[in-house]
Amino acid sequence: MTKKMLGNLMREAQKLQEKMTKMQEEAREKTAEATAGGGMVTAIANGAGQLISVKIEKEVVNPEDVDMLQDLIIAASNEAIKRAQEMVNAEMSKLTGGLQIPGMPDLGGMFGK
Repeated sequence: MTKKMLGNLMREAQKLQEKMTKMQEEAREKTAEATAGGGMVTAIANGAGQLISVKIEKEVVNPEDVDMLQDLIIAASNEAIKRAQEMVNAEMSKLTGGLQIPGMPDLGGMFGK
């Protein structure tokens, strides 16, 4: 490989890394929503994998069955985070053509993988 080819390859890799960094920043602004219990619990997560909102309908709050409410919150939260991860991964695939590129930011790591 010639120095010119290597230089071009390095410039392209740097451009791709800049685009990926920008995409990560934009992902923090995007959200994914999920519900559980027929819409009784709604959770919203952002593209950084953070749970940013939980809404609980009054009708599902039963002091005699706190376990059910906890399960619904966990289910909605996990699904919202999963959807946010899928959204970010889809965006990343568009950018990289589905390739895993060594040395590039791993968005899966944003979700504890």
